[in-house]
This record gives sequence, structure tokens and C-alpha cells, in this order.
Amino acid sequence: MKIVVLVKEVPDTYGDRKLSLETGLADRAASDAVIDEIGERALEVALSYADKNPGTEVVVLSVTPESATASVRKALAMGAASAVQVVDEALLGADLGLTAEVLAAAVRKAGFDLVIAGNQSTDGSGGVIASMLGELLDVPAATSLSTVEIGDGVVTGERAIDGATTTVSATLPAVISITERLPDARFPNFKGIMAAKKKPYETWSLADLDVDATDAAASRSIVIAISEKPARAAGTKIVDEGDAGTKLAEYLISNRLA
Repeated sequence: MKIVVLVKEVPDTYGDRKLSLETGLADRAASDAVIDEIGERALEVALSYADKNPGTEVVVLSVTPESATASVRKALAMGAASAVQVVDEALLGADLGLTAEVLAAAVRKAGFDLVIAGNQSTDGSGGVIASMLGELLDVPAATSLSTVEIGDGVVTGERAIDGATTTVSATLPAVISITERLPDARFPNFKGIMAAKKKPYETWSLADLDVDATDAAASRSIVIAISEKPARAAGTKIVDEGDAGTKLAEYLISNRLA
């Protein structure tokens, strides 16, 4: 069994998150960079299965800047067997379509039985990468699973819907995404940190994957304008002078709230 886990370096949610008004992209220097927590949980799903099933190979895959090497190596220290990092300047500001195309090409090149991802990242919050990967790889995609059970040639899990919970399954090879209901990730220990230095670590470019980021025939989204969010204005203050009810009603009516 070969499991590919998608991880992503994101700005720490406990720090400031800002957009660059020059590029329209996230200002990643505004806070510390960390592996997205949902990606760590996805890795924990794979590692938990590998702990119980000898012979399972867990590979972490990340499309990140070159500076994200330390974050990817943390995934190796947690227990992944090897890592692949896709680095290319042409990926700066890549939209969901290009990101999915690159990930699909990398997954094909690496080989897989199962791909595990988080349901959505904390920076882009697109929430569609797993579905797009399933389409591009032409395999089943079971998304937003709150439980995961990997069996012989099949993966099964529960998905919460309005007013109910459904059980879904997909034959392998497949792509799944998980929610934050899955367990927290394990912490790297000293042995894992030392072992991570000797584990296979490959860096691929778009040329290695035969992906053209500037393909005019591909669907791409671009930023055409950006402006700073206006300062929050003070609200309307109503002082009760015996007619507060009337003033409140007038305010609601004038703002079409009643």
C-alpha cells in the first residue's frame, strides 16, 4: 500500500494574516509558517494505518516555495517514509486549477494507492482540491470524511450532511479528504527528527512534471485589482430619551432590515 499525503505550509493562524497590496497574494512574511493542521491530521491517518500494516509506504507531497523545506521535513520526522516537494517560481500565486494540475502530475509520477488530503486549507480555504484531483486522476474521490477505515482494496468513511451522517466507500486507487474530527497529529520525537535527515527527499520542478503554468488553453484565474479593506465605521448610536423604540424602528426601516 502506497499512501500519498498532501501537506501545505501556511501562515500560522495565531499570527497576523495579511494580503500584499502589491501582488494580491498572502503576505507570508507577516507571521510564522507552519504545516497546516488539517494536513497534519491527514498524515496521522496514514501513519496510524502504517503502524498497524507493515509494508505501507507513506509519502508526503507538497507544492511549496523552496523556503518550506523545514516544514516538509517535519512531516518526515513525524514518520513519513519519504517526501516530494514541488518547487517552481512559475507557481507563485497559482490558482486552484493549476495547483490541482501540478499535484495530479506529481501523484502520478510518485505512484499511489490512496491520496489523503485535508478538506480545506486555512489560507486559501478552497475546499475543492481533493475533488479536482479525483477528476484529473480519474479515480473515485470521497471527500470531507469524519472517520476513515482503510481496508483491502477499499476505503470507507462517514460524512456529515444536513441532519444525518452518510457512510461512503471508494475502491482503490482513490482520493479522500478528511475533516478536523479526525485525531490530532503525533509530535515528532528525537528519534524521528534524527531519522528524517536520512530519508529520501526529492525536489521536482514543473519541467519534471511536464506542466506548463502559462498554457493559454488551460483555465486560469488571475488577480485584476486589489484594495485595502476600508476601516470599520462607527455604528449608529441610539440614546433612549423616551423614544428609543421609535428611533430603532425608523433605523431598521431605513436600512431595509424590517
